[in-house]
Amino acid sequence: MVKEPRPGRVKTRLGAGIGMVPAAWWFRHQTRALLRRLRDPRWELVLAVSPDREGQESRAWPADLPRLPQGRGDLGARMGRILRQAPGPAIVIGADIPGITRAHVARAFHALAAHDAVIGPAPDGGYWLVGLAGRRAAPPGLFRGVRWSSAHARADTLRSMAGLRVATADTLADIDSAADLAALRHLGTGSAAR
Repeated sequence: MVKEPRPGRVKTRLGAGIGMVPAAWWFRHQTRALLRRLRDPRWELVLAVSPDREGQESRAWPADLPRLPQGRGDLGARMGRILRQAPGPAIVIGADIPGITRAHVARAFHALAAHDAVIGPAPDGGYWLVGLAGRRAAPPGLFRGVRWSSAHARADTLRSMAGLRVATADTLADIDSAADLAALRHLGTGSAAR
């Protein structure tokens, strides 16, 4: 899932600490590096773009990658729509997680072979990855009542998955604030894995 990297429209919490232009620049370059790193013949990489029309026409992202609009609604409504439209096992990730590797994605898909869903925890109580195996219909309340951008997001999401067998993927950190970015730089590895 990617947003058009415009100052004031993307990574606004990060922008509050480092400025909106540097935050948009960071997101654009982080996402481009992530997309290069995640290309793999084992899966199809698709960009879920926002805003819909601008994202479909954007030159910020590689032209060869298929794009689909995220559509309206909160984050849960948009992720749910993406996962329900997928023809088989599907994983949604955010673009603000520098530590993601092909191995992380492969392990998450492998987990879907024996589970209905997978979630990749973040240390802050959220998550960086969510996926469905696609063998059965998603619960009608999937992502309903989730307190986004809070320490409760993962627990709320797991409650919305009641009745599904959920696997836990690797724990990775996302970049939401200037402190997160400073911690990443302090690690010096380009990875925010924990």
